[in-house]
Amino acid sequence: MGKNITFVCHGNICRSPMAEFVMKHLVRQRGLQGFCITSCATSTEEIGNDVHHGTKRKLAQVGIPVEHREARQITKADYANNDLIIAMDYENLYYLNRILGDDTENKIHLLLEFAPESYDGGVKSRHGKIKEIADPWYTGNFDDTFDDVLAGCTGLLDFLCNN
Repeated sequence: MGKNITFVCHGNICRSPMAEFVMKHLVRQRGLQGFCITSCATSTEEIGNDVHHGTKRKLAQVGIPVEHREARQITKADYANNDLIIAMDYENLYYLNRILGDDTENKIHLLLEFAPESYDGGVKSRHGKIKEIADPWYTGNFDDTFDDVLAGCTGLLDFLCNN
């Protein structure tokens, strides 16, 4: 049942590594095997940098371990090597399309596509589109980002376990 999943955000230091470590934690909690969970960026701005201190602090606060890692940019090989590529916002989708080309295998999705409709943080924006996960690098709000990431990752894992 395992899957190869890569989470993607702009710089690969805040949201996508948060999703990576949350998903790894959820998979461990359920005792599941065979998952390969990674994260990467659409930009080159943070290449080589470790996880943002705000993400580390928030994950430590909720008891989710964070391993040292270095930001990297997504490549075409990632498309071939993953079952799912999960973006945090619409800008990420735009750049994924530019970097990877057409998503002919329907692997690329927004994380909150998988959050349950009942999620208190809301899955849809006021315009009816799937809500984006706000970038705490700009907002400074790692709590709201964590809530969205947890809802999305929990829903994604439920989806994978049930399909």
